[in-house]
Amino acid sequence: MYYIYILRSLKNSRLYTGSTEDLNKRLNQHNTGISKYTRLTRPFELLYTETYNTRSEAVKRETYLKTGKGREEIKEILKNKLT
Repeated sequence: MYYIYILRSLKNSRLYTGSTEDLNKRLNQHNTGISKYTRLTRPFELLYTETYNTRSEAVKRETYLKTGKGREEIKEILKNKLT
């Protein structure tokens, strides 16, 4: 299984979207500073995940969520999740 995930930085409240095959390992990498891009804004909380059968499906969804329309969809997903 492959996952896309949305994290929120507890330091500056910014969102980070990514994909992985091992969600727990990847979250640990973000929170321990192993992940170069997010190391300065840790710690993170996991807000949302989706599961896919193939890596290509997950990467395609991740790429979409990083577009303007995708960011709007993330806002809606998180708004609906919190209400």
